[in-house]
Amino acid sequence: MRCEACASGSGVLDACCAAVWFEGAAASYVRRFKYAGPRLAGFDPGAEAVALALVREAAALVPGPLPDALVPVPLHAARVRARGFTPSAVLARSLARALGAPPLGALLRVRDTPSQTWLDRPGRRRNVAGAFAPARAVPGCTVWLVDDVVTTGATLGEAARVLREAGARRVAAVCVARTPAPPG
Repeated sequence: MRCEACASGSGVLDACCAAVWFEGAAASYVRRFKYAGPRLAGFDPGAEAVALALVREAAALVPGPLPDALVPVPLHAARVRARGFTPSAVLARSLARALGAPPLGALLRVRDTPSQTWLDRPGRRRNVAGAFAPARAVPGCTVWLVDDVVTTGATLGEAARVLREAGARRVAAVCVARTPAPPG
């Protein structure tokens, strides 16, 4: 796959990189990683290994400088309690070890947004508007936002906007997979 301008149309992301299309076997692995049951009983080491390898592959595609910080796209506390973990934080910690850049909780999810699965692009933008707040300033930093799947880019665009307001100089998204554009 390649990096491209993020589909969000927001202009706040310098690049949006994903290793694979979210389809077939890749989608199956990502779902098993992302929706693993809480605690050890739900853990799928094979799915996690695939997701971690793919996010490293996506990171290798990001143009420009290496990041000063890796910022996972946060889940709301209620969703973390339900899932038992934050997939993007697992991905960001792995990348941090590989790149020597710190994972940084620079974003807070301040609003528990409904699932975006059935929303169109404008609906997704409305859904995530105001969902994030800065947890800390990132003046002059190059930040890589880390997430599992990018669909329209609405969530990444809103998170990047907040990071820019917190002082980030450059924001790129690094994701395991990207949903294919709808036909037509």
